[in-house]
Amino acid sequence: MTTPKSENLLRRLARVNPTVAFIAALAVLLAGLFLPGIIGAALLFVLWVALVALALTTWPVQTTPVRVVRATLLVLLLAAVVAKLI
Repeated sequence: MTTPKSENLLRRLARVNPTVAFIAALAVLLAGLFLPGIIGAALLFVLWVALVALALTTWPVQTTPVRVVRATLLVLLLAAVVAKLI
């Protein structure tokens, strides 16, 4: 019996060192904020897409307060993307 690709992806993500994942996301965030115009906006948008995918994957197992915080942060990140484009 084979496991679905999404389950394999989740298993791989579970093995990622949380510190490394945080530092990588922080580096992309800072690069996106400091790089000018469309380049910065593109980096922030890529980060937003990745975080939305992760949030949707883990949504069923999160409590309501965690969901509210995640949704709020995703909206703020998307606002930063729009601000970079303007």
